[in-house]
Amino acid sequence: MEDNILYSLLKQNNEKSALEIISIKNVISHAFDVIVAISPFLFIKITFDMSRIYAASIITNRENQKLQYQNVVMEKKFLQTQLNPHFLFNTLNNLYGLTIKKDDIAPELILKLSEIMRYTLYDINVEEIPVQKEIDFIENYFEMEKMRYPAEYDITLIVDSDDENTRISPLLFFTFIENAFKYGLKSEIPYLKIYIETKEKKVYFAVENDTPMNTDKKDSQYGGIGIDNVKKRLCLLYPDKHELNIQERGDTFIVELKLDLSDE
Repeated sequence: MEDNILYSLLKQNNEKSALEIISIKNVISHAFDVIVAISPFLFIKITFDMSRIYAASIITNRENQKLQYQNVVMEKKFLQTQLNPHFLFNTLNNLYGLTIKKDDIAPELILKLSEIMRYTLYDINVEEIPVQKEIDFIENYFEMEKMRYPAEYDITLIVDSDDENTRISPLLFFTFIENAFKYGLKSEIPYLKIYIETKEKKVYFAVENDTPMNTDKKDSQYGGIGIDNVKKRLCLLYPDKHELNIQERGDTFIVELKLDLSDE
């Protein structure tokens, strides 16, 4: 059809002068015919270009997803190695002291340390674990860290969980708890409180601790590779399904994390 239209246009303008062909009246009168004639070629070209761009975007998205997944794996492994040095030295020192005193708590401490090491070395080498396993790890870690401080310090952990089937990415809370012990418990009224609630595939985690008023902001709990990694993991693993709030109110540092682990 387009060939017939172009042939007709050429035939009509064959005997006209150049000025007549390019005159406004002649161009306007044949504009629609020209558009109809070339539109199939434009449609094919546009369709081809759009298909090419769409295919390229799919490849780019797949590469980005692959890189994001690799980052998540690397960051999780970083957290695994982060647990080891100072925590192990402190725990072994406590064990040594308890063993010297022949304290009855020493065997329990050894068992907790064994469970922690098994968890960080073997159990979390998967994308998700039962939320109860994560809670068990936190409870063991908490009890061992608590031993380093005087009994009169206000150090508490409250767990309210009735959800055994929910699964979660491991070590999401560890950095915040580790930082609370590292930076907190140094003021005139030392305290550290951790609260974890899991119900109907919803998780609420909160940690609150004291911070000396003269704490250098460079050394505060806000910074550090660990917290940056957790933020990235949350964005990659639970986009639009998490709410993280970190704030410092005077001499109090608070972290709150809400997670929606439902499939919807």
